[in-house]
Amino acid sequence: MSKSKTINIEGKEITIISQNNDDFISLTDMAKSQMQEAIIIKWLSVKSTIEYLGEWEALYNPDFNYTEFGTIKNAAGSNNFVLSVKQWIERTGAIGLKAKAGRYGGTFATKDIAFHFGMWISPKFQLLLVKEFQRLKNDESNRLQLNWNLQRTLAKVNYHIHTDAIKQNLIPNELTTKQASFVYATEADLLNMALFGKTAIEWRAENPTSDGNIRDYASLEQLVVLTNLESINAVLISQGIEASARLLQLNIIAIQQLTTLVNNSTLKQLK
Repeated sequence: MSKSKTINIEGKEITIISQNNDDFISLTDMAKSQMQEAIIIKWLSVKSTIEYLGEWEALYNPDFNYTEFGTIKNAAGSNNFVLSVKQWIERTGAIGLKAKAGRYGGTFATKDIAFHFGMWISPKFQLLLVKEFQRLKNDESNRLQLNWNLQRTLAKVNYHIHTDAIKQNLIPNELTTKQASFVYATEADLLNMALFGKTAIEWRAENPTSDGNIRDYASLEQLVVLTNLESINAVLISQGIEASARLLQLNIIAIQQLTTLVNNSTLKQLK
């Protein structure tokens, strides 16, 4: 499933689609912005373009058909040489260009190839394209970091709610500070077991060279669930439910919530 976004270059919108974490920029929109729709065919008919496309595919496409590429490259540059995007893809198995049908279709290219096409249009256009594309990626990165930090902040806030519930319901006044700390660690590991299937010590033994702790390496989905588990565990503690029973309930809840989040399209857009 693909999702689209746009960048603006000199008042013209250029569509970008994302598929499997790869961005493809619309060459059709780029050509239309210059009122030169036929320029794609002209660009694709030049030998230097074919050579560039072949080099790109050699780097990123293990299934690239080098035999067909050689045939096409030898023919490129002659007066009667014409090659469509569809023909290039079908003959070589190329993945750097895409031909989409339909109302919002057209020719799309991975960013490297799109930048090469932008230079074919003009150096100024290519520079603006690179600048706007980088701005878009920076905005996406900042938005992702903001959401990531928000989830970590929520987890920390809920941690205080969680530890207060432990102190009020599980720690008798007679316990020493050292004993109380042990109870906190036990409850933290109860959540670790429910969500990660292992304690902090077990994770450390498996990852001796890693910095931080098990929660520092949690995914966005896991951090969301951790926030929920801390609140739910605080309620279960206040109800006097024993740790073993709470662990089973929390594990079931973690599985259900992670399954939902992994398939949630809104959360996927934050990645």
